[in-house]
Amino acid sequence: IQDRNSIIGDKYRWPHVIPYVLEDSLEMNAKGVILKAFERYRLKTCIDFKPWEGEKNYISVFKGSGCWSSVGNMQMGLQQLSIGANCDRIGTIQHEFLHALGFWHEQSRSDRDDYVTIAWDRIQSGKEHNFNKYDDNRSDFLNVPYDYNSVMHYSKTAFRNGTDPTIITNIPDFIDVIGQRMDFSEYDLQKLNRLYNCTSSLSFMDTCSFELENICGMIQSSDDNSDWQRLSQVPAGPNTDHTNMGECKDSGYFMHFDTSAGGEGSTAALESRILYPKRGFQCLQFYLYNSGNENDRLNVWVREYTSANPNGTLRFIKEIKGSPETYWQLHHVSLNVTSKFRVVFQGVRGSGLSNGGLSIDDINLSETQCPHHVWHIRNFTHVLNTSPAGKKGIIYSPPFYSSEGYAFQVSLYVNGTTDNPFNLGIYLSLISGANDDHLKWPCPWQQVTMNLLDQHPDIRQQMSNQRSVTTDPERLSESSSNYTWDRPDKVGSEATFPNGTKYMRGPGVGTSAFLTHERLRSHNFIKEDGVYILLTMEDISHLLSTQPSTPPPLVTTAKVPSFCPDNPCENDGVCVMVNRMPVCRCPAGDSWWYMGEKCERKGSTQENIVIAVSSTITVFVVMLIVTITTAVCLKKKYRQGKENKESVTLEE
Repeated sequence: IQDRNSIIGDKYRWPHVIPYVLEDSLEMNAKGVILKAFERYRLKTCIDFKPWEGEKNYISVFKGSGCWSSVGNMQMGLQQLSIGANCDRIGTIQHEFLHALGFWHEQSRSDRDDYVTIAWDRIQSGKEHNFNKYDDNRSDFLNVPYDYNSVMHYSKTAFRNGTDPTIITNIPDFIDVIGQRMDFSEYDLQKLNRLYNCTSSLSFMDTCSFELENICGMIQSSDDNSDWQRLSQVPAGPNTDHTNMGECKDSGYFMHFDTSAGGEGSTAALESRILYPKRGFQCLQFYLYNSGNENDRLNVWVREYTSANPNGTLRFIKEIKGSPETYWQLHHVSLNVTSKFRVVFQGVRGSGLSNGGLSIDDINLSETQCPHHVWHIRNFTHVLNTSPAGKKGIIYSPPFYSSEGYAFQVSLYVNGTTDNPFNLGIYLSLISGANDDHLKWPCPWQQVTMNLLDQHPDIRQQMSNQRSVTTDPERLSESSSNYTWDRPDKVGSEATFPNGTKYMRGPGVGTSAFLTHERLRSHNFIKEDGVYILLTMEDISHLLSTQPSTPPPLVTTAKVPSFCPDNPCENDGVCVMVNRMPVCRCPAGDSWWYMGEKCERKGSTQENIVIAVSSTITVFVVMLIVTITTAVCLKKKYRQGKENKESVTLEE
């Protein structure tokens, strides 16, 4: 990112709501993932994005060569950001938009030599400028410590010319940490929120892990005959909270409703503080531990306050019940509240014997869409330690159905493929289902998002890892002329569910490099020896045409050109984009200048004098030759004319 503008200076800031255009050159999967990246910005920052409606400055996202962006708001009208082939990862898109918002790479910081060593002799020729660092006059790291975990940091293998690393961390433990493209790190968010003066984020509403005695401002209802208790363990379970899993002394609390006492139908209601919605849809996420009876149940309500009902009206949302288990279970509840409200957790004692009760922990509420399905894989450490690499190490999800009726399944290569071991690999397959006779085939434009959940108690600090796959109905299988996303009965192979039922599984599409085992173990992906994969399948056919029918005008009065993602120019030449093509602007002085496509040739005044004198002598010699040649030719022509005249006369 050499020679792009400095982030220092308010003129390089975007407004908090950034206009954008998704050009039709983008791959469909990329379009869907870009919108998901915007949701991460809304959840964790005060930065929002809106479709362009004629604003002077805006970001136009297109499929260029690779993944790149200018740094900061260039104040030039249409500002390009490229999401090219293989750039459709949510972390990569967050990375490029952080450039646009004004951030350099982490290893470009002025203090980077204290933390990393650049192995210059291992860098590909011509790519050295990607490792430039910028001084304090050009770059401001906002008093935030150097961040090996930043989504803006290069990996150890960036632009290497062989097998050795180009970036070596001065603390060796971080060599495999740098280069993550999962999500914003905590320090990434600190810097972005400081730069744009964010005091809150847009779609986040509340989080509570019950570590403080004020229980996040929740209140016990007076309309029941029991209370929830703040505890750190219960004899019948749970033995620990979900937040810390018993690993932190004198901490680790949850809320518990005891169903071993009291009569059938006795209740306890725990109500959140008053909340104020902005978007009209919310997702409530929490963990539930049932050590009571299968007839005990947790009801989720909302208490809505309106001018007509200022004291609030209860509206039932969902009942959750099931057999008691010896582990915490993740739940999602979709809400659609438009007025101020409270969330109400109501425990209800059922019939039958109970030795425990219902416990809740790690509540998060945000104005986001809930995932459609949850795949909980238990005893994951054992699976990880005993599964071979390759197909024999695959575990398959249960079957899931989309809202439109398509059946699908996810396969997880626990120890990677034979070509790529020590990675999680993840693949999507359509499978034969009950609705296949009534569906469109090949399956058109369904985007499936597979999200390995970081189980951090605060949703704002989760660094989950996700990939999306989109069903392009024109995609052909690599091994045949069949359409990849055609009906599984037609293009799939026979498989068997654990209960013995046979079905057809279509081709798998995904990645063998979903997540390294090092990263898998470095965050809260594995908790209580289990992992959660959140799944969503949604129709994105409305994104087929996203480019405005009238091309947005390019503001030509801007003084600052659009700089290239990589600088091919030599001798300190500046590269600018002209009609999406890189053009070198060569430097010049009073008596010298550079020229050529890449500013590779140098000229000077002295050279010009020599050239001018040489040119003058050359012109004089040429003119002398021309003059002599002309005189000789005229004399010869005169003689020939005289002879011809005499001949004619004689003939007459």
